[in-house]
Amino acid sequence: MRLDPFYLIVDNARWIERLVPLGVRLVQLRIKDRPDTELRTEIRRAMVVCAAHQCQLVINDHWRIAIEEGCDFVHLGQEDLAEADLGAIRAAGLKLGLSTHDEGELQTALAATPDYVALGPVYPTILKQMKWAPQGLGKLNEWKSRIGDLPLVAIGGLNVDLVEGVFANGADSAAVVTDIIRCEEPEQRTLQWIAATERWRAPAALMQTSDISGAGV
Repeated sequence: MRLDPFYLIVDNARWIERLVPLGVRLVQLRIKDRPDTELRTEIRRAMVVCAAHQCQLVINDHWRIAIEEGCDFVHLGQEDLAEADLGAIRAAGLKLGLSTHDEGELQTALAATPDYVALGPVYPTILKQMKWAPQGLGKLNEWKSRIGDLPLVAIGGLNVDLVEGVFANGADSAAVVTDIIRCEEPEQRTLQWIAATERWRAPAALMQTSDISGAGV
């Protein structure tokens, strides 16, 4: 499986409606602390846009709702992983991405046979308070040497000026949050990211799945 090298992460469907039509091919909808009815509405809106633009949609945390809404990719943090029914996720045909921050979490993630592993924060981040120090490029390189062909996502403090180093040290995709959603011109910044990651983009289908649904490619 290949991931698009530019992995956009946003917290509502409005961002997806604004930015995915610009050429985004991989986006995560990460919504916290919202009622299930609102989550379903947001997911459905996101699915419509992603299906229209051949963009892979990844749902953060809410794996039960993702299954019920017909999504095909979820991302879980370590706490969510501990409580998730991996059998149900796999039985529903969903792909799985997992967060890691240290050695123990990497071992836990690999035991779950994910479709990608994310490592962060690579650089200092203002998105949320982290108990882990920035991992740096060396840790990215180490993680990639250990996981081999399994896609590795770099996250935390990234901007377009840091792209070269991230990919040179083993990342298959760069996840971006604040550099876009806190930018005065998010559409322009999104286009910059798409251009900056073009050399690492697969020429054919970006996600190797056989079914193009409302949840992704």
